[in-house]
Amino acid sequence: MSNANKDKPVTGLVLPGGGARGAFQVGVLKAMAELVPKGTPNPFEVISGTSAGAVNSIVLASKAQRFRVAVAELDRVWRNFRCEHVYRTDGWTMLKSSLHWLSSIVLGGFLVGTPKSLLDNAPLRALLSRNVRFPRIQTAIESGWLDAVAVTAASYATARSTSFFQGSAGHKGWSRTRRIGIPGNLHLDHLMASIAVPMIFPPQLVNGGYFGDGAMRQATPLSPAVHLGADRILVIGVRDETVDQSAEPGVVPEHPSFGQIAGYMLDTLFMDGLYSDLERMNRINQLIDSVPEGSRKGSLARMRAIDTMLIVPSEDLRVIAHKHRKQLPFGVRSLLRGVSGKGSGESRLVSYLLFEQAYTRELIELGYSDAMKVRDELREFISGGDVPRLFAPSWIRKDLSAFHSD
Repeated sequence: MSNANKDKPVTGLVLPGGGARGAFQVGVLKAMAELVPKGTPNPFEVISGTSAGAVNSIVLASKAQRFRVAVAELDRVWRNFRCEHVYRTDGWTMLKSSLHWLSSIVLGGFLVGTPKSLLDNAPLRALLSRNVRFPRIQTAIESGWLDAVAVTAASYATARSTSFFQGSAGHKGWSRTRRIGIPGNLHLDHLMASIAVPMIFPPQLVNGGYFGDGAMRQATPLSPAVHLGADRILVIGVRDETVDQSAEPGVVPEHPSFGQIAGYMLDTLFMDGLYSDLERMNRINQLIDSVPEGSRKGSLARMRAIDTMLIVPSEDLRVIAHKHRKQLPFGVRSLLRGVSGKGSGESRLVSYLLFEQAYTRELIELGYSDAMKVRDELREFISGGDVPRLFAPSWIRKDLSAFHSD
């Protein structure tokens, strides 16, 4: 599977982060697996993921020989998730973490040291170590089932978005403003760095430097796939766009809790950059399409239009999380309630941390349902057929169309 063959467009898959919301991506992939023939290898030449999306990306890449098998493995893991598989949830660990943070604040880090994170994700590292076979990625590349895969992390030392990627011969690293691409064999530390949500999970040491969740500095989340040669990109987001109607006209709303603010920060961290990047790409596409191919000169002649399809949840994930919030272990629930309070503040944060079966299974079913609603367009997209420049929910198309009237 080489980028040298340009008769067929190079299709990329971008999986942003979102913690437990990543189960929605699995549902979409499950629907896609039913749209391709049995035994079909991975249909995406390029795969790029961040945070929870990086986990899904690496599993797809390591099992690229048979797409359905890879998706079935993701479905099995996500469908049976428990919080204890991701971070330590026992009461003693929760109490110790709370006391450590409190002591650090009161004593200024004296005697007790500065805490590295709110939660300990050692169980997730053990789970990934058992289930992901990183050497199979190179086998997939050499066999032509995959051209390149990238996971993105943020460097605390350089403040750069860093995309670690493994690909076929010919792929070179890149350096742009605040973002770089580094070629090499991917391993577990790269993955742990990409999922190290700031303050919640500890930073990961990679190549002599500490890295955190890739969404932190990822202003252009589509760029790794574009750098690696994708001509069309399927993006499976994890953020709905439901407006919070809790505040009534004339009623002064309650002061937002720490947890509510943290939830908004995670929303911004994982998805706002994607929408900005879609707008930027839409403008570039419009510019390219406005000039006949034979008349393009200079930098415009080196640009290429990118077709994009975006699938996001059709339901409010906070509502689903609130329904299942009591599935959280008592210690975790108590800790989150202490910083979040009740209501939407708690639910927003819980929607990212609720790695429990009831919640992840409902998100998988939602992703499957939302993908099946657009199965004809999805099948055409991944098969290399004719597609629009942008296929996305109406509210996104409406926002992007405002560019025409500027």
